[in-house]
Amino acid sequence: MAMSMERWAEVALHPVRLRVLRAVAGTRVTTHDLAELLPDVPHATLYRHLATLVKTGMLDVVEERKVRGAVERVYALPAHGAALDPAALATATPEDHARYFTAFVSSLLSEFSRYLARESVDFVADGVGYQQLVLHLTDAELHEFAAGLNALVGPLLARGPGDGRIPRLLATILMPADRQATPGDTHTSAHDSDTTKGDD
Repeated sequence: MAMSMERWAEVALHPVRLRVLRAVAGTRVTTHDLAELLPDVPHATLYRHLATLVKTGMLDVVEERKVRGAVERVYALPAHGAALDPAALATATPEDHARYFTAFVSSLLSEFSRYLARESVDFVADGVGYQQLVLHLTDAELHEFAAGLNALVGPLLARGPGDGRIPRLLATILMPADRQATPGDTHTSAHDSDTTKGDD
């Protein structure tokens, strides 16, 4: 189901709906399952967001079954995904991307805050980490890196819950970094000058 960038952002980049989509990724869940996975979300709120995700094609109802006289729905991500209109991606403005990125980072902050609020937090045992790296790559090397990363992560995405697996959130951001000075480079930016003064 293709949708405009604006509509996709409106639907998907909501903190609760992002959490629902993450909970459903790679598996099938019922409303009861989601209520247990997201205990801080009121049931009425959860039902409302599920209805929105289903209506916009970002979630599929893959099964309906009778449970104690009521109909229980089973949800999964659509096989085709919730595709954005490629033309919308190409024409999104910097202001659009600023809003989308802000929502993305806000979601990460929310996830991290929930992690820190747990009764037991152990960064080493939980495998938690965050860092920034600068990779010096040609365009060809960048494509090779992306292909290798997809080959590594792809099979892991197909693994569902169970067998002792713990859901782990991996978020990636890739963007050009500021050009770093090289030996013999006479170009010095205002930022570089300010940094040098601050080190004195």
